[in-house]
Amino acid sequence: MNVEAIKIQRTSKILDALHVLDRQASGILLLVHPEGTFERTITDGDIRRLLLSGKTLEDTLAVLPIMQSVVVPEGITRVAALELMNARKLNHLPVLDETGKVTTVLERRELDQQIYLSSPHIGTSEREYVDEAFRTNWIAPLGPNVDGFENELADYVGIGHAAALSSGTAAIHLALCLLNVGAGDVVFCSTFTFVASVNPIIYQGAQPVFIDSEPESWNMSPVALEKAFAWAKREGKMPKAVIVVNLYGQSADMDPILALCQQYGVPVVEDAAESLGAKYKGKASGTFGLMGIFSFNGNKIITTSGGGMLVSEDGDLIKKARFLATQARDPAPHYEHTQIGYNYRMSNVLAGVGRGQLRVLDERVAARRAIYQRYVEKLGHLQQFAWMPEPAWSYSTHWLSACTLDAKRSAISCSDLIQNLADDKIEARPVWKPMHLQPIFRQYPSFDHADTSVAAHLFEHSICLPSGSNMSQEQQDRVIDVIIKHTGM
Repeated sequence: MNVEAIKIQRTSKILDALHVLDRQASGILLLVHPEGTFERTITDGDIRRLLLSGKTLEDTLAVLPIMQSVVVPEGITRVAALELMNARKLNHLPVLDETGKVTTVLERRELDQQIYLSSPHIGTSEREYVDEAFRTNWIAPLGPNVDGFENELADYVGIGHAAALSSGTAAIHLALCLLNVGAGDVVFCSTFTFVASVNPIIYQGAQPVFIDSEPESWNMSPVALEKAFAWAKREGKMPKAVIVVNLYGQSADMDPILALCQQYGVPVVEDAAESLGAKYKGKASGTFGLMGIFSFNGNKIITTSGGGMLVSEDGDLIKKARFLATQARDPAPHYEHTQIGYNYRMSNVLAGVGRGQLRVLDERVAARRAIYQRYVEKLGHLQQFAWMPEPAWSYSTHWLSACTLDAKRSAISCSDLIQNLADDKIEARPVWKPMHLQPIFRQYPSFDHADTSVAAHLFEHSICLPSGSNMSQEQQDRVIDVIIKHTGM
């Protein structure tokens, strides 16, 4: 809002005030003294009341009653301003400087704009596939969109087979079922991850063992993995599987991890829920293990609202996964079941959304990489920030732009900065709390990269900034401005 354009004095006529209101479409005028200090606001309602009381368009604004408008000082947060607006039933708030002059006017419609961490980004192609599902009455958890989504995603990542499922968690669960993981078995898993990577281990009655991150990629540490294998050999607890998690859009260093797993004859399940579109040494993330999983949750780089995919070069595994995902119904004219199955198949409608999203995946990756790079450029002068590294072998999507705040150089903590951003209606979050620190998993073994846990250190000192591919440059500038305001040196 152009503050100078809506200023007016008591010497102006009521007609003049109406012209300014009409021309600026601001809904508010600022009545100021001759020296420019603020007196009160004027709304179209104030003008209407003057005319109804018998005043004419030629009367001056001197007839306006003296009143004290609600104003706020510079530096007020969006949240505080909105709370005041709600309490006083206002849509505008003048902001005054120390001299009593208006520097800006806060508008409810602008203050209400929340910047999310990673909101869904829907394009124009999704509707085409969804409409086709409705036209052909393919609303069930089967159909042409499911088949098409499976084939198209498999082609995109360069793997032989894929099964579309209800979630990434379901895909991990089925992978463990296919590996015959059961009660008493051991499964190694990255500790620096979301709980969905670990819960399926517990579903199967198995024991998780947590593997630390390395500082170079923030993903599974080959050093910690080797320690865990040495322990497993001594204890006679060799794992049935290793779940490698590719965090925040970046692959783990797969070559040394695969070499260790091959040495001990243990299959790898690659949890690429956060890394669709990323590459490791030119090959798609999620295609290195015996099985890989992707997630299409609402916050992921592409979404089907909720959904996941299990992929593998082994067609028999994917065929068995589809069988288990449809309640393990045996081929028979009646409902025959010889083993336990699950209701894990994706609907044909949601698969249509996924097909449309997949068309623009490369654009989404480019957008998120550009957002990350802009953060690095605009905040590069703040020496207390260090950004999630991208090793030479990695092509990261930067699904989330993550950074570390150096406690020795920073006057505020990560939690303080997250709150500062929240006060401006900007969503930022801590990085994942490591699984070995979660109350529900603390009794299970864990192995650190070095003398202390890298993942624990990252949790204490790192945050994720808004990174949605539909975030505008103006919104990112708002994030950057708040960070500089509270951490600038």
